[in-house]
Amino acid sequence: MDERSNPVQRPLKGRPPDLQFHLVSKCRYPLLSHSQLQSLSFNTMRIGRNVELAVRSISPGDTGGSSIQFDVPFPGDYDELLDQAKQATQVALKDGIQLMEIEFPTAGLDSVPGDGEGGIEMTGSMQLIREFCDLLIVPEKATRTRIVKMVDRVKEEDELFIVGYPYFNVNEMLVVEELYREAVAATARQMIIFNGELDRIRSGYYPSFFYPKLAELLTTLFPKMETVYYIHNFKGRSGGVLFRCYPGPWKVLRRLGSRYVCVHEQEDMPTLKEVALDILSKA
Repeated sequence: MDERSNPVQRPLKGRPPDLQFHLVSKCRYPLLSHSQLQSLSFNTMRIGRNVELAVRSISPGDTGGSSIQFDVPFPGDYDELLDQAKQATQVALKDGIQLMEIEFPTAGLDSVPGDGEGGIEMTGSMQLIREFCDLLIVPEKATRTRIVKMVDRVKEEDELFIVGYPYFNVNEMLVVEELYREAVAATARQMIIFNGELDRIRSGYYPSFFYPKLAELLTTLFPKMETVYYIHNFKGRSGGVLFRCYPGPWKVLRRLGSRYVCVHEQEDMPTLKEVALDILSKA
């Protein structure tokens, strides 16, 4: 077992010593103990890239707010990505954010959804969520980590739910909303949605006429959610990246050789259409 599968961790500041983590998997997977989870092996390609954030295109007066000071470069590989996601999540947990989203490509840092075959992308997500939990959860609490069905076996002492890749069936996000509503909202618990491809819902990929309950999430669940880590790639002549690491701003990056150039940033999440048509096309 390598060092990354069992890293030395620092406890989360401000978290109670008896914190228990509840890892929620897709309903098709069985209940696994943490030791079984550690023993799983996956075939996933890790891509390392020597890249750096080159410049930031910000007006001189646009320096207010603490989030602007949290300047995180685009990750060079998945090790750096997971470390950034862990740190962003720790800050969000400490800030008391109840519902969080983590979203990034799994077929390569420059890939887009659909670049990899569905089963391979899921395998990649399974590997990455395991490594993310290894980083986030301190060793003394790891033995209490459980993987369970979406709404089954919720225990009173559970405080953090991590929902992994609920996107293969449109009904899965409805179950996530139910879990949030019944087990998280109006409690001290917190939830992370990990690689849920929520942009499908945001962009109207599922027509509201055929999927009215899914469309309702845009006004019921999504406004309560903070995206703590996010990468979305845009291909083509005006390609680039939409990137965010909480509590920093949303950045639109363009890659020039081995460097990423920041061409725009803002506090609120822009739509993918705005990035593609209004920002990257004019940068």
